[in-house]
Amino acid sequence: MAVEERKGCGIAEPEITLAAFPDFGKLAEEWRALEERARAFSFFQSWTWLGCLAAERFAEPVLVRATRQGKTVGLALFNRRGNTLYLAESGDRDRDSIYIEHNAPLVEQGAPPELQQRILAAAWSVPGIRRLVLSGVPHALPAAAGGIPLRLRTQPAPFVDLEAIRGSDFLTTRSRNTRAQLRCSLRHFEALGPSSLSRPGSDAETLAWLAEMIRLHADAWQSRGKPGAFAGSFMRRFHEALAREARGRGELDLLRIDAGGQVLGFLYNFRHGGTVYAYQSGFRQFPGTPQARPGVVGHALAIEEALAAGLTRYDFLAGDARYKRSLATGETMLAWAELVRPDIVGRVHAKVHALVSGIRGRLAPSRRTDLLSSRRAASSGDRTPPRQPQERA
Repeated sequence: MAVEERKGCGIAEPEITLAAFPDFGKLAEEWRALEERARAFSFFQSWTWLGCLAAERFAEPVLVRATRQGKTVGLALFNRRGNTLYLAESGDRDRDSIYIEHNAPLVEQGAPPELQQRILAAAWSVPGIRRLVLSGVPHALPAAAGGIPLRLRTQPAPFVDLEAIRGSDFLTTRSRNTRAQLRCSLRHFEALGPSSLSRPGSDAETLAWLAEMIRLHADAWQSRGKPGAFAGSFMRRFHEALAREARGRGELDLLRIDAGGQVLGFLYNFRHGGTVYAYQSGFRQFPGTPQARPGVVGHALAIEEALAAGLTRYDFLAGDARYKRSLATGETMLAWAELVRPDIVGRVHAKVHALVSGIRGRLAPSRRTDLLSSRRAASSGDRTPPRQPQERA
């Protein structure tokens, strides 16, 4: 289904087309080919992430494709559930608990600046669609998608700009309080022996470390009365498949943190395009020992290693936990939005929703919490169980 083609200054602008139920094998090849020509994009826009268990996650897929003179210059994969399209998500709470961030259509380097906007706007032309759900996208993208916000939340994603501190000892760039806390933790663990980072040497070792990271993560969260981010069989299957694929492409950065030969925990990171994405973690607990902060120590060691490797950014992903702010040098804003079709029905729906939400907020002020800010724990560096799509708004 063709949507539109524009021409300006004698040069044809991209044509936008829609395709339901694309062949995932062929789409993988097309997506990877576009990655080779794409402007800077995140790990979460790569086929490594998007294509993992794609047939299971995208039961009713809708592909929006932008082409110019027969060549693909932009792609976005949605899943349809009823009258709603979900960008790069399934719309199922269990399958979306993998939690996507830095999400957006993938576009070619040199494509018109508004191409992502046009791709999202084209999604409204799918028959019967009344809503778009855009999770973890750049904060300005929902406003460009052409719908009316029904729900909208923004969340900072702190990061370390490695280019800005290159040539410096990372620890010396942090505040006096952060330096003191880190040094205290480092001294505590150095009593066991030197601290070190290591990586798995095989797929089998990768899966074993991943399983141990998940166990440590679950232990920490179950001690707080919560199941943890890896509860459920789908999460396990997804991350086992993802870790294997990412390792094969040099995109997995699974790190084990040791001190004196004792395992302190694991960082489950990804490395893509010069950026390390600190996705998840699991660490031993040291109750009654506040100076023992293995998560913060692990991140500090990983940041130092990323600096030495010549990488450009260490991204903590969304959340404003204290440890992130103490280690980060900057932040970007991400948005979780549910948009309704920009017509009279959508406008009425949005106004009624705003009115009802306001009444509920006044009746139950104690429940008006930021549903995203508790996603990660400040003390251990663990990523807390991700909120489901219904709770993000």
